[in-house]
Amino acid sequence: MTDIEQSMLDPTSVFAKPEDVLKAGDLSREQKIEVLRRWEYDARELEVAADENMTGNNSDLLDKVLQALEKLGYEADPENAPPTKQGGD
Repeated sequence: MTDIEQSMLDPTSVFAKPEDVLKAGDLSREQKIEVLRRWEYDARELEVAADENMTGNNSDLLDKVLQALEKLGYEADPENAPPTKQGGD
């Protein structure tokens, strides 16, 4: 059984890769989206750090997270998103 609370705090502690979230049969579509959006935020944070020369490139992970969200039919709502490097302008 998937620990939804732990996966919301740190998706990588529960799932090895974004595709594994899609395979989690005990999570609802909405829960999968929540976990993947958290993972997306974390991946964007790593990209910001990379932009500031603080760590390596993480764009492959971000691409995989976005592909998994797309498979769930999730579309970001830019009208209600904050303007940040993590997901906005």
